[in-house]
Amino acid sequence: MKKQERADIVRRRLAELYPDPPIPLDHRDEFTLLVAVLLSAQCTDKKVNEITPALFRVAPTPERMRDLGEQKILDIIRPLGLSRQKAKSLAKLSAMLIEQHDGIVPQSFADLEALPGVGHKTASVVMAQAFGVPAFPVDTHIHRLAQRWGLTSGKNVTQTEADLKQLFPETAWNRLHLQFIFYGREYCTARGCDGTKCELCRQLYPKRKKPVATKK
Repeated sequence: MKKQERADIVRRRLAELYPDPPIPLDHRDEFTLLVAVLLSAQCTDKKVNEITPALFRVAPTPERMRDLGEQKILDIIRPLGLSRQKAKSLAKLSAMLIEQHDGIVPQSFADLEALPGVGHKTASVVMAQAFGVPAFPVDTHIHRLAQRWGLTSGKNVTQTEADLKQLFPETAWNRLHLQFIFYGREYCTARGCDGTKCELCRQLYPKRKKPVATKK
């Protein structure tokens, strides 16, 4: 089976399973989505969603977040991984939004990636889910699935993103990003499947006997 054939099967099956996937991070607007995505680094979305209601009650805007200050932000988000660095980033990010963007989340990759704590993956999620700009954010989970399904050689997430964009139409990228996430959580988890157990892994590689070792 060729790579494009595998991609077509993946796209059809994910569309059947998740025709209208929701954004898994709770948010109110572009700013709170940006904050939630930043907080999700090395954390589960579930844990982030447990913490953000308290944060958004007191700091739902860049102005309120800036005024809250790094220490009080840290007090709220402390249960999350990398909380000190994230608190520092949120305080600086909020100030920069006010000073450089009139308190509005910018709608460009370059401007987003210039913000403290915002890398390409975070910017891609915000561009895709807040502004509807075609993007294919690749985190470690999508990176793992793409390797198991033979959609990339998997040397790094940058290459995986480029490979997925070649295999799938641009109009499908934003939805596929979410569909990959939901399938990975439900059927093809890091420990629950090794490339030989879930439905798609078996369909794409029926003769595969050995586990797939994820390349970082």
